[in-house]
Amino acid sequence: MTLSENDLWLLSYYRSSEINGALFFGRVARTLRGGPLQADVTHHFADEANHAKYWTRCIEDLGHHAAKLSGSYQDQYLDAVGLPANLMEVMAITQVFEKRVIGQYHRHLRAPDIHPRVRQTIETIMEDERWHVKYVRDALQEMAAKYGQELIDDTLARFTAADEEVYARTLAEYGERIAFLGEGPPAG
Repeated sequence: MTLSENDLWLLSYYRSSEINGALFFGRVARTLRGGPLQADVTHHFADEANHAKYWTRCIEDLGHHAAKLSGSYQDQYLDAVGLPANLMEVMAITQVFEKRVIGQYHRHLRAPDIHPRVRQTIETIMEDERWHVKYVRDALQEMAAKYGQELIDDTLARFTAADEEVYARTLAEYGERIAFLGEGPPAG
């Protein structure tokens, strides 16, 4: 199959975002004390690296090489919210972002004429993404004793608003590349 320039860009964007996710969670995993959360974050790091590998293989299986992109969806988060101040904020922004990823991949699965190889890649990745949302939600519930549920809820609301800002900005910049998906910018 010959990918259109926009298809290649989008799959490459997903790949770039997964690479950035792996790098981020690798750094977080190095900072955590031993225990269940350290194991989960390390698992998350490995998943993100594998997702980048899956996108690379998918693109190559379709007869192309991933496009070199200068940025990813996550890069815009720092501009919108700054660096997370603590582990709770890391988990909160992760929860918001992972929900965005699931929504984007669901949107892509509904696109007309999706190539079976792209569908297979998304479905494989979605299994991990659902687990990411679950372990992060569980971690945030455990952190309520330390941070308070109200602060966690406020943080999630702040990061959700930032995500919506990033989403709108990304759509304004790249909307023509993803018009075939309907409304919504890419996230990986």
